[in-house]
Amino acid sequence: MKKYLIAGLLFWVPIGITVWLVHFLISSMDKIVALLPDALRPQSLFGMNVYGFGLAVVVVVLFATGILVTHFFGKTLLGWWNSLLNRVPVVGGVYKSVKQISDTVLSDSGNAFNKAVLVEFPHQGAWTIAFQTGASHGELSAKMGGEFISVYVPTTPNPTSGYMIYVPKSKVKDLDMTVDQALKTVISMGVVGPEAALPTPAALAHNSNPNNRN
Repeated sequence: MKKYLIAGLLFWVPIGITVWLVHFLISSMDKIVALLPDALRPQSLFGMNVYGFGLAVVVVVLFATGILVTHFFGKTLLGWWNSLLNRVPVVGGVYKSVKQISDTVLSDSGNAFNKAVLVEFPHQGAWTIAFQTGASHGELSAKMGGEFISVYVPTTPNPTSGYMIYVPKSKVKDLDMTVDQALKTVISMGVVGPEAALPTPAALAHNSNPNNRN
């Protein structure tokens, strides 16, 4: 009986959590409708509340903004806006820092989380999955000496918090797994890992040769 109960939980828990998260996100976005003029609210347009209307509004706004800022006029306006905010005390510093982070993480040309690696953390002899985010430069490189890279060590099962550390490049082990596979391993606390790579035909032929056996 215990076996079947656990099997049922393993089937329904991921579905339940996924449905709850999706519902939470859509419901949160539907609150944006309160910011719209009365004439543009679903009650006025359709005579009733429309579930997910806020999500549709967000998608339209993001799409329209994307079109605007990618053209010449939009780029000029965006440059003026950035320059204006950067001149505002306190607000400018916060905005600039957040924009640098978002550009790195969200931009196609950004290099955040571009590679999964193994590093010794939190002490020598203990290894953990980390993500390479860049290389040391400027004053940091001069102070540390040698070739260092910056890595993000996520916590488990919540990878949105973690530690940014600089590690000697010679002590970092590159992984063949993708960033998505590494994240799944972290989130599952090591329960779910990438499948082992299948042996190549050359390796199979090498192992099948009696002369190569010990």
